[in-house]
Amino acid sequence: MFRALRARAVVGILATAGALFNSPASWSQPQPTASVPLSLASAFETAWALQPPAASRASRLDAALAAQRAAASWTAGPPTAGVTARTDRVGSNSGEREYDIGVSAPLWLPGERERAARLADAQLSAVDARVVAARLRLSAAIRDAWWGWQRAEVEHALAVDRLESARRLNADVLKRHRAGELSRADLFQAEGTVAQAEVALADAAAARASARQALAALVGTRLDSATPQPALRSEPEPADASASVTLEGTHPALAELAVLSEQSRRVADLAAAQQRANPEVVVATVAERGSSGESYNNSIVLGVRVPFGAGPRAQARIASARADADELSAQLGLERSRVLADIEGSRSRLQSVREQLTAAERRAALAREVRGFFERSFRLGESDLPTRLRVELEAVEAERQAARARVAVATAVSALRQALGLLPE
Repeated sequence: MFRALRARAVVGILATAGALFNSPASWSQPQPTASVPLSLASAFETAWALQPPAASRASRLDAALAAQRAAASWTAGPPTAGVTARTDRVGSNSGEREYDIGVSAPLWLPGERERAARLADAQLSAVDARVVAARLRLSAAIRDAWWGWQRAEVEHALAVDRLESARRLNADVLKRHRAGELSRADLFQAEGTVAQAEVALADAAAARASARQALAALVGTRLDSATPQPALRSEPEPADASASVTLEGTHPALAELAVLSEQSRRVADLAAAQQRANPEVVVATVAERGSSGESYNNSIVLGVRVPFGAGPRAQARIASARADADELSAQLGLERSRVLADIEGSRSRLQSVREQLTAAERRAALAREVRGFFERSFRLGESDLPTRLRVELEAVEAERQAARARVAVATAVSALRQALGLLPE
């Protein structure tokens, strides 16, 4: 009996193993995970990871730190070792020999070391300033693509609702036409409304696909009809629209130009200190003898090499650096004016679209009430089809206007945050 039970157990195990190997195994395939709706902040961070400034930040930071270490060194450059030998073997060959072994190092010019250190500090500050400004520029593109996608999704949803409403109306007209209550012309009008709604839905689907591709090109993620549609959510509105541009250091675009302008000024200061090549100090030891059989005499050589001034070449470098600094200073003033104007325009735009939203929502609510009334009256035969179609189109247009206004308010809030230099949230 035990042998029979054991045989049955073996057969059961083999059958189970065969079923596992002959069917897709759950342990050999990745389990499907629930798709997480994409958000504006996650789309921005995903897109930023693909940007060149994000990839080059570490290398630029290393370069700036290396410049700081170079400015902290005791010499203006690396030391140089030299070896020379002198012999009379080609001529008299009396055994005269001389060997020189020395080291030379460039010295800092007056004020050069301090100015080089200040320039290295400015370069280090410019690394993060460039990155933050690049993130702000990317956020502008992401916001435009994001809200374009949101508008396209809203238009598509409204087109779907319009088509469903038109089909319900067409079914009602068809039923009443078969009952002899409505004419064939009324039926054709209802069918034409369905065809018009289908055309509008096709246009909305094409616009939605184009908007998705525009966003996907920035994010680097494929977006299709299976991508969960995020709920329409506006970014947090900033509390104060003027405090963020009081100083250049608080707005990324102004901070970048301010840091670059300061860096150009320090480049000009360093160029002014480098109007000649660096002097060099030389320390060498000399071993020499006059002829064969004599012992070598050892001596030490100390020397300094002082180059002449660079003249017009140095003046050209100084003038070029000062021109860059003046250009960036002028650009900073223009950018400050542009930012302030952009903030004021964004605040006015937000106030305007909020008023439009209030009016549009009131109109949509009234249109829904009127549509319900005429829908009931049409079913009871108290109103004609042209009136019913006109009321339906007015209700659809009112809903579209309200939906567009809601997206416009969210877009205006996002534009205000962009003008203030705030990243997506």
